[in-house]
Amino acid sequence: MSTIAFLGLGRMGAPMARRLLGTGNDLIVWNRTVERTQPLVASGARAATTPAEAAAEADVVITMLADPAGLETVLFGADGVAGSIRPTACLVEMSTVGPAAVAALRERLPAGIGFVDAPVMGSVGPAANGELTVLAGGDVDRVEKLLGAFGRVVHCGGAGSGAARKLVLISAALAGVTLVGEVLALAQALGVPRDTALDGLAAGPLAASVQRIRSADSDFDVSLAAKDLTLATDAAALPQLTAARDWLRIAAAEGAAGQDLRSVVEHIHPA
Repeated sequence: MSTIAFLGLGRMGAPMARRLLGTGNDLIVWNRTVERTQPLVASGARAATTPAEAAAEADVVITMLADPAGLETVLFGADGVAGSIRPTACLVEMSTVGPAAVAALRERLPAGIGFVDAPVMGSVGPAANGELTVLAGGDVDRVEKLLGAFGRVVHCGGAGSGAARKLVLISAALAGVTLVGEVLALAQALGVPRDTALDGLAAGPLAASVQRIRSADSDFDVSLAAKDLTLATDAAALPQLTAARDWLRIAAAEGAAGQDLRSVVEHIHPA
C-alpha cells in the first residue's frame, strides 16, 4: 500500500480523488477550502491542513489546481510541497498550466524527486467514472497503474510533453465550440433556424463541437477555458485561437465566467 496525497479538490479534483479511495492506497487530501475535504474524509481519506503536511508522508503527490499561480503557491509557497516532499517521492502534476510552467517547476524541485506531468482530457462526468484521457509525460512508469484509476493513460514522452499535448488538444476543442458559435450567429443573421443549423453542422466535421454545445452533462467553467486558451496564445501567435480566446473573455466579462463552456455561444454575435 502506498500513501497518496491529492491536492486540489475542485470540480475535477474531487471526483478524481474519490477514484483513489478504491485503489487500496492510503489517501491524504488537501484543499484551500477545508469544507471540500469533508466528503472524502467521511469516505476514508485523511485531511491535511497544509500542502506541506499532505506531502510529508506521501509516496506520490498529485496536484490538480486551477492555474499557474495556484500551483506556484501550493508547491513553493509557505507550507508548500517542495519543503517537505520525500526524496523518494513522485510528484504528479495534473493541472493545465502549460509546458513552460511545468518545465520551470521541474527545475525547482529537490534533486531526485520523480516527476510526471499528466493533465487530462474530459469533464466532471468522465472524472467520476474513471473515463478521462490522461496525457502523461516524464517518469510515467512509476505511477501508470495509479493513473489508470482516472482513465486511459497516454504516454506522451519526456517531462512537459503531456502539458504540451494537452494545450494542443484543448485548444482545438475550445476553438471548435466558438467556431460553432460564430456559425450560429451567421445563421441568425441569414434567417436560418438555430436547430436547423446545428443539425446540419452535426453531420459534418464540427460534429464533436455541436455535441459539446448540446451536452447538459459537462461542467467546465468559461473562465478556465479562457485561461487554457491564454496559455496557448502565449505560446504561439495564432489569429484563430486568439479570436476564440477573446470570445471566452467576453463571455466571462458578461457574467458567464462560472458557467459551462457551452454558454459562450450565447455571447457570440456579429461585430
